[in-house]
Amino acid sequence: MPTTKSALRQMRKSEKRRLRNRAARSTLRTAIKKVKAGIEERDVQRAELALLQAIPIIDKAAAKGTIHKNTAARYKSRLSHQLHTLKAAPTV
Repeated sequence: MPTTKSALRQMRKSEKRRLRNRAARSTLRTAIKKVKAGIEERDVQRAELALLQAIPIIDKAAAKGTIHKNTAARYKSRLSHQLHTLKAAPTV
């Protein structure tokens, strides 16, 4: 346990940040899963809509420092590429 006032204050701040980051990361992961679910079901419209909703969530997480900006770019790039591949694939 911290003993100084500043250490106690820092501990409180760290806990708040941890909870905030945890919630943001959970929202981020859910948004990404929705896009992947649409892609796996080969539902282009659903995947496109989910991607349009996921991109601002990814950007916000990067802006807040929850994830690194390059990680955000990688997520967006990979999801976009998967969606583009799905659109280009011949329908069965």
